[in-house]
Amino acid sequence: MKKHSKKKFRFIDLFCGIGGFRLAFERAGGKCVFSCDWDKFAQQTYEANFGYRPHGDIRQVDISSIKPFDILCAGFPCQPFSLAGVSKKNSLGRKHGFDDEKQGNLFFSIEDILRKHRPAAFVLENVKNLQSHDGGRTFNTIYETLTRSLKYHVKVKVIDAQGLVPQRRERIFIVGFRDRRYFEFPVLPTEGPKLSSILERNVPSKYTLSNHLWKYLQDYAKKHQAAGNGFGCSVFTGRDVARTLSARYHKDGSEILISQGPRRNPRRLTPQECARLMGFPSDFQIPVSDTQAYRQFGNSVVVPVVERIAIEVLTTLARPADYQPPFVLTPPPNSPPRRAKAAGLSLG
Repeated sequence: MKKHSKKKFRFIDLFCGIGGFRLAFERAGGKCVFSCDWDKFAQQTYEANFGYRPHGDIRQVDISSIKPFDILCAGFPCQPFSLAGVSKKNSLGRKHGFDDEKQGNLFFSIEDILRKHRPAAFVLENVKNLQSHDGGRTFNTIYETLTRSLKYHVKVKVIDAQGLVPQRRERIFIVGFRDRRYFEFPVLPTEGPKLSSILERNVPSKYTLSNHLWKYLQDYAKKHQAAGNGFGCSVFTGRDVARTLSARYHKDGSEILISQGPRRNPRRLTPQECARLMGFPSDFQIPVSDTQAYRQFGNSVVVPVVERIAIEVLTTLARPADYQPPFVLTPPPNSPPRRAKAAGLSLG
């Protein structure tokens, strides 16, 4: 019987942004052996926190030079598939989805790496709209590529992060295994923290909306309400759960404004509050401008959500490939996450 040497599992971090996947998988006990992102400001933040500057455009990397790894992680660019991104590109007469030459075809770089390296597993993340984009044809292409062409065993789920952070944020996760294995996505709490858990005290006045901007946003909201659609600004208190933080937050902050009482205009979140809203640790370094920070956190994954998925993936890989549970017991929705014995994980 072949004995597997115990070793720390290795993962790669594609389209890494500021390292949300890396934080999550390192917390689960992994070692990152490769990362890439073409945005120079994201590279700057990543380097400030991990002491390593990611490679740039993955299409310029010799994928055969990537060190051996066990798990591929990728939050591949979502703008070509998001509702907001598609609407904007349509209004400008630009291509979206796979036809977006700059970002839309980057999924096929993932395909190339999976085909070349055949890792034990992968975890992909994207916007919920990926499933319905182009009448479902985009997602079908991705699913067929992963299952029929690459022969991975795939499970898919849309997960809302609001059980772990004070934000309604639905994202699709695609998890695949080279071998057929029993895997279930984690069950998140049904009720999570409120905004009061991430808000700062004594916030600088520069984050308070000017009279001109506040009036503009109110008038804009009334205009669209009269037209019967849902566009407009949203003001929250510490007792609430926020809307989804987006990369456009730097423009006016309209999707998540914080009430400062009846006598003051509402304010934007600070970059540090955005970091907490996405589940980043309090000591996470933000070396870039507020504008870049808003973009980076708006594009990131929610760290504790990915951490729970990482734990389930590692637990799955640690079991025999033919493992089947005697029965399926759903844990209570507010139970703490399990901890995988990742540091001693044996991978074949």
